[in-house]
Amino acid sequence: MVILSQPTLLIADDDRAFRESLAEVFRRRGFTIHLAADGFEAIEMVLADSQLHLIMLDLNMPRLTGLEALGEIRQRVAVRLPAVLMSAELDDEVLRQVEFYQPTAVMEKPFTVRDITARVETMFHVYYGEGKGTTSLS
Repeated sequence: MVILSQPTLLIADDDRAFRESLAEVFRRRGFTIHLAADGFEAIEMVLADSQLHLIMLDLNMPRLTGLEALGEIRQRVAVRLPAVLMSAELDDEVLRQVEFYQPTAVMEKPFTVRDITARVETMFHVYYGEGKGTTSLS
């Protein structure tokens, strides 16, 4: 089991209000948060910070989409970071495209705080053998 005293999360979404609200949810739960406004910034941050534990990417962003960013991250980073793709537009075609990039989870917006924190907690348990450390995500 890996003990994460300071879990680090990257949230990439072009909707500033959504990005900052989600960041506050996880900051209050003890996470260090990095924010990106698009897929290009997300890639730069992943490459610059080897201490990231999980990435959350909006599917539809300028410059690079969440799918494009995840594909690039998967190619350039040796460690397979858990990744959540988020979108308000999940139809069958989008889900087929998403499947190719193998995100750890896909969440349809809007979602509740309970849903996203439960999903992240499950991912931390699977990838790191615990909830998120000593603080409950709920």
